This record gives sequence, C-alpha cells and structure tokens, in this order.
Amino acid sequence: MSPAQISRRSLLGWGSLAAIGGSVAGPGVASAAPNFPDPGKDTPLAAIRSYGDMVDQLRKLEGSSRYPVTVRTLSEIGTAESLTEQGRELYVATVGTGDTPVWVQGRIHGNEPYGLDSSLTVLKRLATSGAKEWRAIREEFTVHVIPCYNPDSSEGNIRQTILWDREADAPRLDADGNEQLVDLNRDWAPDAFVARESLAWYEYWTMVKPAYALDIHHQGLKTDRETGEAITFSLGISLAPGGPTLPGIEGGEYDVVTRQMQGHVWLETLNRGFISTDKYDVGYGTVIDIRGGVVSAMMLGLDYNGLNPTGHSNPAVFFETSGNTRDGNIGHKAHGKMVKQNVLGLTAWLDGLATGEVFDVDPQIWDDEIPGTPVLQYFTDWGGIIPA
Repeated sequence: MSPAQISRRSLLGWGSLAAIGGSVAGPGVASAAPNFPDPGKDTPLAAIRSYGDMVDQLRKLEGSSRYPVTVRTLSEIGTAESLTEQGRELYVATVGTGDTPVWVQGRIHGNEPYGLDSSLTVLKRLATSGAKEWRAIREEFTVHVIPCYNPDSSEGNIRQTILWDREADAPRLDADGNEQLVDLNRDWAPDAFVARESLAWYEYWTMVKPAYALDIHHQGLKTDRETGEAITFSLGISLAPGGPTLPGIEGGEYDVVTRQMQGHVWLETLNRGFISTDKYDVGYGTVIDIRGGVVSAMMLGLDYNGLNPTGHSNPAVFFETSGNTRDGNIGHKAHGKMVKQNVLGLTAWLDGLATGEVFDVDPQIWDDEIPGTPVLQYFTDWGGIIPA
C-alpha cells in the first residue's frame, strides 16, 4: 500500500534516549532534503525558555485564552509527592472538553529544551484557535500538557536530576562524595522511583489514566548513512515494534497502534521540505527496548505501590529533534524549525487520533516506508544487548 493510499490528507497536501549520530539504512531515504540553518557551535542559553518563562506563559494563557485552559500544580492537585527534588512546583495545563484524556510531555531531560516550546505552542493553538482541526481535538479530548517534566535539570541545563537533601539544601552524596544523579526517563520501574518527580508524575498518571501519550526529546545531530544529509526528526517507540516486549502487551494491540501513530505523523509531515525523518535508533542496527522509561511503563501498565491496581495502560510514542545543549549544537538560528517540526508532528498526532485517521494507517508503513536502520539487536535496560 502506498503512502498516498493510506493518508487522505497527504493527497490533499496538508501538513500539519539520547543517541548521537545514528545512521539510516533500509527502505528508502530520509523523507526530504532539509534546509535547516546550520545550528552553529554555540548554545544560546539566554535565549532558551526558562522555568519562570513557562510559568508566566501558562498563567497568561489561563487568564486570556479563547477556550478554557486550567493550570494547576501537583501541590494543588494533591499528589503525595508534588515538588521537584529541589522544591520547585510541577505544572500541568489542561484544555478541551472531551471524555478521552491525552498526555503530552516535554523536557524530561533538562538539556533537551524544545519540547517545552513545542508543547506550549500547541497548547496555545488549542486555547485560541477556532479552526476545525483544533475544535475537533478539543471536543474529542481533554489534553494534559506537561511542558517541563524536569524543572531542576532544565534550570541547570543538565540531562539528569540531582537528588537533593532538603534539610541541608544541598545535593545528596554517595559513599565517594559524588552527587547522586538519576535519569528521570529510566525511573519508572518496579525497583526505581528514586526521584520525587518520578513519584509525583506517576501518581498523576494514575489519576488521569490517559488513552494516549507522547513525549518530546532531542537526540543531538544525526546524518543519513548513505547521503550524509542531516536527519532532523526521528520517530520513536520505546518498546521496539516486533521486539521482545511490545507484541505481548494487550494482545499485540499497542504493537500495531504505535506504528499507526508514527506512520500517520510521517505521512502528514512527509512533504515538508525542511524536515528529514527516520526511525529512532541508538546506533546502526540497534533499537531500544526500554521498560523503565516513562512512556514504556505507561504501555506496560506498571502498578507501583498499589497506585494502579486496575492495571491501566496506554499506547505511547516519542519524537526526537535535532541538537541538544549538552553538545552545543542547538544554535538559535535553527530554533524556529526545530520547534516547528515538533509542532507539526504533535498536531498531526492529535488530529489523527481525534478524527480516527490514525487507525486507517497500515501499520506496515513503519517497516516498509519510514527510513531506518535494519534491526539487528535490542538495547535494553533489563537484559543488556539482545540479538534480534
């Protein structure tokens, strides 16, 4: 089945965790020759939106939006843990009147900033636009937007979170006197939940019970193995499709619908000349099967401390955009298009789910159409490297 057969909007021309330098091989080439500006060598930290900027924009939207936006902290909601390790409030905004909850989060890694910008942009459109697609999303869904999952690390411009001794108001140290760090995107596991943020957001997830979820990341700079052209946008499924875990969940349902979600996003952004898309990997032939990641645990229906006794689960996917502040390759000139491709992808995902078009996509598009490396092995957080 050709892409044109799958997506009505493609016919109409409508466009709506941290790997560095993976390569593309396999079916096709990246979807377009991108014209991203050179990101440059310097990271403009002063131009990156801060936690305070986020709070200000959320409050502004809440007070002046055309369609109601509710902004709350987890302290106001009443989760048992409600603050970051260093004591910052955790914010979520909701918009829409639909019965189906949807979860969107950004900046779980502090040095990957544009998930915050992208989710706020989409939130603003949901809050202000009367266009048909945004109205349909509001009517079908209540969208829970978490622009900054990890405020402490975002303010510190680091990937991981520093565990904090609140009495001493200082980092917690290990036996060797080193700061204790935790990757929040590996902290939703039965033997994990080390950080307060993980406990807080997990409890909120058990309250919301979303039907679908999406997480926005950065992956550094990546190039096509054959052409050398930049890959600007990678589509990820954290429990590998057809891999050791996902086919066994919900009778294989999530193995299908996650491919449909990302297939729909790919088709809807295919003709955007500045976007070059592939499937996420962590090196040639190596894809992830991470069970302790947030969106993975959602699909697994993790019940931690009895907070999810019914075993709620939901399919979830993630985006990876170019550059990150760790490597100094997220120059300000490329900011607009980095954010725009996330916004286009997130819009396509929400709209496709709201209209049901996602479920018309042939899931085989993931394997046959979207460029990516051949799957030779799985990188896991539960069994090491596993041959495919």
